[in-house]
Amino acid sequence: MSVPSTVTLVDVFPEDLQHLVGENQPLNEFLWLGIGGPARFLAEPVEIGQIAELIKAAKSHDLAVRILGHGSNILVREAGFDGLVISMSGPTTTGLEINGNRLKAGAGVKLTHAAIKTVGEGLGGLEHLVGIPGSVGGAVVGNASAEGRDIGSVVRSIEVLDENGEAKTITAEEAGFSHRKSTLDGLVVLSVEFELEPKDVTALTKRMQKLWIHRGQRRPADTSRIVMPFIDPNSMSTRDLIVSTGLSGLREGDVSLDLSAPQYLVAHENATSDQCLRLIERVREQVLLQTGIDLRLNLQIW
Repeated sequence: MSVPSTVTLVDVFPEDLQHLVGENQPLNEFLWLGIGGPARFLAEPVEIGQIAELIKAAKSHDLAVRILGHGSNILVREAGFDGLVISMSGPTTTGLEINGNRLKAGAGVKLTHAAIKTVGEGLGGLEHLVGIPGSVGGAVVGNASAEGRDIGSVVRSIEVLDENGEAKTITAEEAGFSHRKSTLDGLVVLSVEFELEPKDVTALTKRMQKLWIHRGQRRPADTSRIVMPFIDPNSMSTRDLIVSTGLSGLREGDVSLDLSAPQYLVAHENATSDQCLRLIERVREQVLLQTGIDLRLNLQIW
C-alpha cells in the first residue's frame, strides 16, 4: 500500500528518532552503480535499539523498509524508494571484536576488512573472501562463496531483528545456508559471530594477498561503476557462461557487460536503471535459451 506523499518525517517517527532520519535523500552516492532516485526516508542509527524502533515506526505507517550496507549489489530505480532505508554504516554496526578464535562482526563491516583483521590475528576461515565487495551482513544473507567455500561454513550465530523489529539470536543451522543463499531474507542482520581456526599468520597473509591480486586482475579496468548482477550457478561460473554464449561486451544504451570480465555490468555516463534491467533480462533470456540455465539475480532491485 502506498503511503500518502503528504505524510512527513514528523508524522512517522517519534521525536527521539527524528534527528536520525533525512527526507528525500539521494541514494546514488551510496551505491556502486551510482544511479537511482532518492529514498523517501534515510536513517543512520547510532545505537542498536534505534534500528528496532525505526522499523517499528515504519511498519506502523505501512512503510517498506530496506537495509543499506556497502551498496555493491543494489539497483535503485530513478523513481527512488518510497519507504525507509536504514544505513548500517554507523559505529554501532561496524564493530570488529576478536575473542580467542571467534570474531564478532557488525553487519555493516566491509567483508574485506573482516578478512584482513582475522588474518592479522592468525585466524583462518575468511581469508578466501578478501576483495569480494559488500558488507558482512549482506555476505551472510547471500552466503557469499569463493574458492569452493562459503561464508556460512564458519558462522556460529547471527543476531537479527525479525519482521516486527524484535531481536533474537539464531544458529548457523537455523540460517539454512545453501549454495549462495540462506533463509535470512526478511530479517535484519545486526551482527555475526564466526568460529575460525588458528593458523600461521605468514601463510595466511600470503594466501590472502595472492587471492586479492588474482581477484583484482579479473575485474574491469574501470571499477568505478560496476556490479555483478548474477550469482554463479553450481555448474560453471557466470563469466564462462556469458563467454560461451557470445554475450561478452553486450550493450544496452549506456550500460554494458565488460568485454574481458563479462560477469560485471558497467554503468557508463548517462546510464539508467531501465537500461540495466533490460540488459540483465537479455542476458538471462539468451543464457536460458542456449544452455538451459536460469541465472539467479545477485542484485537487489529497489
